[in-house]
Amino acid sequence: MTGPGRDTEAGPERSTGPVPGPRRPGTRPLLALAALCAMLFTAVAVTVAVRHGAPLAPEQAAHRWALAHRGEPLRSAAGALTATGTGPVPYLMAVLAGLLAGRGARGRLRAVASAVAVLAVGQAVRYGLMELLARPRPTTADWAGRASGYAFPSGHATTSALAAGLLAWGIARYAGRGPARTWCAVLAFWAVAVGLTRVYLGVHWPGDVLGGWLLAGTVLSLALLLERYVLPDRYAAGGLPESGGAGPA
Repeated sequence: MTGPGRDTEAGPERSTGPVPGPRRPGTRPLLALAALCAMLFTAVAVTVAVRHGAPLAPEQAAHRWALAHRGEPLRSAAGALTATGTGPVPYLMAVLAGLLAGRGARGRLRAVASAVAVLAVGQAVRYGLMELLARPRPTTADWAGRASGYAFPSGHATTSALAAGLLAWGIARYAGRGPARTWCAVLAFWAVAVGLTRVYLGVHWPGDVLGGWLLAGTVLSLALLLERYVLPDRYAAGGLPESGGAGPA
């Protein structure tokens, strides 16, 4: 028995307002990630500079291991994989990322332009750092692939990591966090594999590849910080889809 005016069952209050979408990464975590990547990249770059590009002992050991274990069909497979880390493929990935992330025709156009701009800015910074540090590559007699310019940071490692991060961002904005986890793992594996092929093919030292990954992490983190200003429609829409099947309108 219950007295008059009392509920027969106490339960959670129900809200009639809209349910907010999943939260995006906060400013502080992104700033912390950008700072961490930047500091680690600076440490690697300073090490390269003070040694005038001379490889560390672990780098020399990795280079010798690659030379000793370079045979078919791994050599051909590495050559095919490394080719995907440069040229049109990364820019096509950036365009696809923008098409997935944008809402409506204007939103997609803006997202595509933003993704391509992030990739281009990352490339420009890399070129500047390569010329500034001017680290020599391993001797050309050890090369099993094409390469040009200085060694640090690796262009293939930087570009593939940027492209993978951008496409993962586009998939997450289109399909939500659930399906994006699988694609993030696939894209991360691809980017790491492309970077490792540069060492296996003898055209880069491991530190060059590590520097490329850290540079890409810095650029991507900073780009995410600017997302709310470049793509305000994503923030005005009331959240992102939690699962697949709810793409851009």
